Amino acid sequence: MQALVNDPIAPLYEKVNDQTLDDEALYGMRLDIIEEAGGGWARIKTPYRYESLVETKHLLTSKDALDSWEKAEKKVVQKAYADVMDIPKVQGRRMISLTRGALVSLLEPANTPGGWAKIGLCDGREGYMKEKFLSGVQPSDLYLNECLFRTKVVETALTYLGTQYRWGGKTPLGIDCSGLCSMSYWLNGVAIYRNASMPEGYPVHEIPFDSKKPGDLFFYPGHVAMYIGNDLYIHSTARDGDDGVVINSLDPSDGRYRGDLPKMLIGVGSIY
Repeated sequence: MQALVNDPIAPLYEKVNDQTLDDEALYGMRLDIIEEAGGGWARIKTPYRYESLVETKHLLTSKDALDSWEKAEKKVVQKAYADVMDIPKVQGRRMISLTRGALVSLLEPANTPGGWAKIGLCDGREGYMKEKFLSGVQPSDLYLNECLFRTKVVETALTYLGTQYRWGGKTPLGIDCSGLCSMSYWLNGVAIYRNASMPEGYPVHEIPFDSKKPGDLFFYPGHVAMYIGNDLYIHSTARDGDDGVVINSLDPSDGRYRGDLPKMLIGVGSIY
């Protein structure tokens, strides 16, 4: 059985009624329902093969909706947070607000003043969003162009700069270390593991430290960061004073140097 995420963010948890966020599924994402967990909960698997629990109130299971969504031309919200309006004007009624990474269907490209595209929601409603807030779904073979892929992954990660830290988060409203790295890859067509490790069966594998290039990942105990070149890396950290997505340096002479992490480095990972 499958379902669509029908809320801007569907919080995922390791246990029923857990208080600690495990992950977040975003609007329009298709989930596999593994089993009902009782009390309005279900165990699900995401498209990136992560298993967790979700309250079913966030899901849409209608076969008609699933079939229509499968056939629809999808667009990805790239704006940090964007409104869907009921008319192509800022004075319209806000129907829903979606975060970066959400999916909508494109019904009509922008042909009205202001650049409003007519879009479809997964529950069948229609509305309008600025077309410049949307992009096409990146092809899964984008990684074959290594130079372009590395550039785009780093550019995507940088769009989250300054986002607050949220354990289990993966949106510009709040994001954790592995959420930052996995979303930067996911939005560019590659599914890496959701958490801060390199398990078998996923594309990231260990490489020598001296072989690192922009877009590769640094792994620490319970933490992951992305190398962005020039001895700099970006990561989401809960460290007091940082409290979110920041850039630090590997160079001790740089004011952005953080001395504790180099000592704890477990390995460097790459899909190449």
